[in-house]
Formats: sequence, structure tokens, C-alpha cells
Amino acid sequence: MNGLMVHAGGREVTREDLALITVPQATESYTPVPHDQLADTLITIGSDILKGHTLDREQYALAKDGNQFFGVLTFRNDHTEFGLSIGFRNSYDKSMAIGIAIGAKVFVCDNLALTGDITVLKKHTSNVWASLENVAISTLYRSRRNFEKIVEDAELLRGNAIGDTQAFKMLGLLYGKGVLTPRQLPLVKKEWLRPSHDDFQPRNMWSFYNACTEAMKSTPPLLVMEKHIRLHDVITGE
Repeated sequence: MNGLMVHAGGREVTREDLALITVPQATESYTPVPHDQLADTLITIGSDILKGHTLDREQYALAKDGNQFFGVLTFRNDHTEFGLSIGFRNSYDKSMAIGIAIGAKVFVCDNLALTGDITVLKKHTSNVWASLENVAISTLYRSRRNFEKIVEDAELLRGNAIGDTQAFKMLGLLYGKGVLTPRQLPLVKKEWLRPSHDDFQPRNMWSFYNACTEAMKSTPPLLVMEKHIRLHDVITGE
């Protein structure tokens, strides 16, 4: 699970660990969704809908004493360097609604790329499970379109050669737009100047993108999906 790192009190866990977190009591207006049951539901629906793919990896992180949860499920076929990933989040302290986003996992470095919108389940009401299943099914039926866009974007970024000056200007832009934190800036610079993976030795926007996503593995669960989608938007927009 070394592709998903968290800080500020966060920790990586297994799916079995999720069941050990105390679920808050339901009320007339609030029905909690257990973290482990959310993961199980998305695994089941993903396995049913994503024909030709098999579940390759599960990654989970908890923060705030287990009250905040982020997960990534990656489904794989044998025809691409990318895995189709489902990013999702949940909370027990009402700090964030259940959210689902579709993206890709770069297998060589285990970096996550997300694009499109976050599908949000706004209320934990008594019919939350029916709503969750409907949201998950409709989101996953759209997943191939988002996945194909990321694959196409990766090819375009590979063809966009850049030098250090352009890379450093992009660093400033990403910091200014709130995508990267001050702590992440030197990590991106290090990955750009001395890539950890041979695949990102070419001096192009795809290598720079992955330098950013490598540094963003330290993003807290509450912000993972928004940050990655904003990164994708800024990089492809430039």
C-alpha cells in the first residue's frame, strides 16, 4: 500500500481494519455509512459493471481517529499501463459527504490521476443505501469515458516537451492556485530533476504531472479527490 501516504495524523489501513472503527449511532435524520461496507459495496458494483477488468488493488487511509476515510480501488485489464480507479471518501463526523470520483492509476509508480466531477451523496438519510447504490452504478457506467480521457491526455502530455524553466513556472502556478502546498513543492522539484522511475526521465509534461502526483501522495484524505482533479485541470489546461 505504499502508493497511498497520509500525514497530519492519517494512517494507511486494510479493509479489515475499517470494520474496527466505531460507527456513530443513527438518528432520525442521520444514517451513518460504515467505511468497510462502503468499500464492499463499491467492490461489488465495480466488479459487476467493469467487464474485462479485475480488482487489482485496494488502498485505504483513515484520519481524525477514523472519522475521515479515503479509498482507492483499482481495476486492471491486460492492455494498458493504466488501471481504472475508483476514488471514494466518507466521514463519521459529518466533515465531508460521501464522494466518488473516477480516474486512472499509473502502474509503474502507483500515482493516481482523477478527472471529471466528484459525484457526491449529500445526505445520510434513512434511504442512504439505495441512493448510494444508484449513485455508484451511474458513476461507474460513466467511468470508461473518464478513463479514456485520462489515457488520451497522457499521450498529449507526453508529446509536450518542456524544460526546467517551464517546469518551475508550472510549480509556481500550481502553488498559486492552491493545488500544491509549500511542503510539496520541494518534493515535486526533486522528482522532476531526479525522477524515481525511468519512465519519467523524458522532459515532458507527463513526467512533470507524475512528479506532482508523486508529491501529492501526502495529501490528507479530506482533500485528495479535489486536489487531484484540480491538478489534472491545470496541467491539461496549460
